[in-house]
Amino acid sequence: MTVKSTQGYTNLPSGNFVAEVWSKDVQKFLRKVAVVSDITNTDYFGEIASYGDTVRIIKEPTITVADYTRGLNLQTQDLADDELTLTVDQAKYFQFAVDDIEAKVAHHNWVELAIGSAAYALRDDYDTQVLSYMKGQAPSANTVGSDSATSTGDITSSSAAMDLGYGAGEVSPLRFMARAARQLNDQNAPEDNRWFVAKPDFWEIMADENSKLLDRDLSHDVDSKLRNGRVTSGLIRGFRCYMSNNVPAATSATNLALFGHMSSTSTASQIAKTESMRSEDFFGDKTRGLHLYGRKTLRTETLGVGYYVID
Repeated sequence: MTVKSTQGYTNLPSGNFVAEVWSKDVQKFLRKVAVVSDITNTDYFGEIASYGDTVRIIKEPTITVADYTRGLNLQTQDLADDELTLTVDQAKYFQFAVDDIEAKVAHHNWVELAIGSAAYALRDDYDTQVLSYMKGQAPSANTVGSDSATSTGDITSSSAAMDLGYGAGEVSPLRFMARAARQLNDQNAPEDNRWFVAKPDFWEIMADENSKLLDRDLSHDVDSKLRNGRVTSGLIRGFRCYMSNNVPAATSATNLALFGHMSSTSTASQIAKTESMRSEDFFGDKTRGLHLYGRKTLRTETLGVGYYVID
């Protein structure tokens, strides 16, 4: 720090009498919440040992029912043993190094700080990649609106995005969510464990002065300490509601929202290895970690996407 001197004042002219003080606190970067662990299931996790491991899931056979009359010779149906395969086909790593001199004279534990940052980076990448994958698995039958810059107040349109808002000719967020619930109802999706994920702009409109849905009195949210991006502890239109900046971007619409049932997608995730070692190139330690994961949409009919425009 430089302290200005009066013109002509020459005592201690270099300013070295002012000591530099390094704070013991570290300014950490802001972290996004992760929602994938709350909206997918790990029913078929199995034992992940290495990259490329698979979990094979047998599908329930579909039985055909036929008319019967007295004396009819019955036809025996062969049972199908179709399967789905969840493959651990994604691998991500981190590696960093701290020189011995840096470790000796540093006023912070840089290894501990960096490991915390690496853990967040792996989780954030996992969350982003799985949400993007799920968006690509949603069938057109479960799409509300269209990925278009053109907007409409017609909730049934398949050629324009929903014009989100409360004005004339606009679709309210609640109406949007009601249509998403209807899509899942049409597919016989269970009513419990449904979820809805959208970016902050969607929830900003939902919290508009014309909407009371996020009020604690109406949502019965008595716990303000919500975690994992939960918007409210109550349900809105039967959905657990989440806010996430990792929702994939739309191409033409302002944004999109994902909705579905927890049975739609299964995930398997594991930190396979973390280790420290001496560097061969300099005096110091290297630390690295390996994250393995897989994801598989098992029931596309219980997964949907909705596109909206905010003007």
